[in-house]
Parts: sequence; structure tokens; C-alpha cells
Amino acid sequence: MHALLGPSSAKIWMSCPPSARLGEQFPDKDTAYTEEGTLAHKLAELILRYNNNEISKKAYTTRLNKLKADPLYSQEMMEYIEDYTQTVWELVNETKASCLDAQALFEQELHFEDYVPDGFGTGDVVIIADDLVQVIDLKYGKGVGVTAYENPQLRLYGLGAYLEHSMLYDIRRVRMTIVQPRLENVTTEELTAEELLAWAEQEVKPRAQEAFAGTGDFCVGDHCRFCKAFAICRAQKEYQLELAKYEFADAALLDNAEIGEVLQKADALVKWADAIKEYAFDQALNHGVHYDGWKLVEGRSNRKYADEAKVAEILSAAGYKDIYKPQELHGITAMEKLIGKKKFGELLDGQIIKPEGKPVLVPESDRRPELNAVEKAKESFEEET
Repeated sequence: MHALLGPSSAKIWMSCPPSARLGEQFPDKDTAYTEEGTLAHKLAELILRYNNNEISKKAYTTRLNKLKADPLYSQEMMEYIEDYTQTVWELVNETKASCLDAQALFEQELHFEDYVPDGFGTGDVVIIADDLVQVIDLKYGKGVGVTAYENPQLRLYGLGAYLEHSMLYDIRRVRMTIVQPRLENVTTEELTAEELLAWAEQEVKPRAQEAFAGTGDFCVGDHCRFCKAFAICRAQKEYQLELAKYEFADAALLDNAEIGEVLQKADALVKWADAIKEYAFDQALNHGVHYDGWKLVEGRSNRKYADEAKVAEILSAAGYKDIYKPQELHGITAMEKLIGKKKFGELLDGQIIKPEGKPVLVPESDRRPELNAVEKAKESFEEET
């Protein structure tokens, strides 16, 4: 279960409070990247708990073998996670060297409802020692480097860790670290407890209250690309369509300031347009939504061999030798040229198939007939994926 105002989306709802409620209509979707990240976190937790003598060797081996059975597991992942756990363990040992009764906790649920309605999250690693609490967050992604400096997600974890343990410990400092092993990126921010609580009171609390109520002002920025409502946000539309004034302009006639403005917005405009296309296609395919001037049709598809092994057997028996390139069969067009179209048709009658194309959303002017049955279109799409 994900909180409406979770730490992972804090940059979004703190920058643009009403986006939280707007995005409620969109379910959370797992991707190959999120599933890979989930597996990496499970692997890291297992290794750390074993290092901390929380599980036996037998239990560790059994659980590790289950994780290794996941299709997303790889030796490369294991090496990166071992680098991460070594970094964590060095920090644990460093802390224990100065405080013998230091505690290391893993996958801890952290709460901060005093500042964020229903606010909670999970801290990958929490280390408590004397006047210091540390939070360490694993980022398995490698697309973009993430910094701990002024990172609202990490600060909320730090806030939760402080609130959880300040009743028993005289915590005066909160140290927050991000480890991104695939980029060899480790960054840290340390705040006094007073600084963190002031940030929570002055920055987080008012924005969280607006976000929970669905009020406040929409704000366009680099946080938008992670927002679930990115494709349908009216504020985003108004911002992106500012470029429309250049629609018919000759690039050579634009001055340097105008070209600079276009360059600043071009990438964001492309991402927004792609998000709209993806959203519209999903609505048309799965929910029967019709958009004026557009229709669903069967996409184009390529011919393919029904059974490559059978095709190779037939052609080899007919005396053809150069049918590979070098380890797989030539494509159908190349094979027709090699054998001759007539002979190709005779030998491979029944061995060539043309699957139905995936549904695509196209302008109504497209000559292909509209797919009237949404269920048929959906079934065709799912079979091809």
C-alpha cells in the first residue's frame, strides 16, 4: 500500500500540491525498472540481515536461492548490491567503533503523520547511536544521479527516523545518505534536529495540508515528468503550448533568445506529447474512449516463419545451403531473392504466416478500417506482447 503523500513522490506534491489528488485516478504501475529495484532491495535486506546475525546461514541460503530464481536476477546485480551492503556495513562498523551499543535496523516503517496526513515510508537502513540517527537509502537505478542534498524524500525518512527514536535517544543530528551503486554515487546531507524539524514545520506541513485537500496552485517544473497526471494536466498543456507561437516560424528567422527558449522547452514538450499519446491509446484500447478525428486500427505486421526449424529442414532437403546469416535464417525477403519467389512459394507453402498487427491509434483519414470491437483489439495487442 502506498501513501497518498509518500516520501518517494514528495518532490512532486511539495512542488505542486494539487497534483496528488489529480493523480489518484491513475493506478500505480510496476515497470521492469521498479520490479528490478524491488528485487535489488530484497537482496540487499537479506545480505544485511545475515551480516547482522539476524538469520542463520541455512535460512540465508534458502532465501537467496529463491531470489536468484527471479528472472530479473543477475550476477551483475549481486555484485552491485554487495558493493552497496559493504558501504552500509562500513558505516555501521564506523558508528559502532565510537558507540558500542549502536543499533542497525533494516526496512523500517517510518511515520511522520504530525507533518504529513497519513504520512509514512520505509527506510532501507536506520542506524542509531548516541546523539546521531542515520538513514541510508539504496537507489538501484542508473539513469540519473540522485543527490542527498535537499532531497525531500530522504529528509522525510530522516524525519520519520528522528520521530521514531527521539523518545529513547537524545538525538541532535540526522545524517541522510543515498547510495547509488551502479553509478558509484554516494552523497550525504546532515542536519541538526532543529533544522530538520523547522523544515518539516515550515516547508512540508503547509504543502502537505494543501496536497491532502487537493488545493494550492499547480506548478510546472522538472518534477512533472514523474507525475502520474502528467499527460492530462491542464497546467502542463498551457505551459507546453507556449511553443505554439513558433509553429510556423522559420528557424533561420528566429533570434537567439527565441531559439534558446525553444531549446529549453523542446525535450519537455516531446516527453509530454509522448505521455499524451500513451494515455490516449490506453483509454481507446482498454476503455473504449473515442477521440474526435482519431480511430483504432490494426497496425502493420511483418511476415514470419511459422516454424524456423521446419523451414530450414525443407530448404536443406531441397539442396539450399546458404540459408543462414550466419547463425539464423535469412529473413523472408532475402530468402525469396536467394531461392526465387516462385520456388520459395512452392517449397514453403503453409510455412509463412502474417500475424495480426498490434492496434494503433491513427487519424480518421487513415484508409485502414476501424477496429470496432475493443475486446478484440485488446486481445490482439496482448497476444503480440
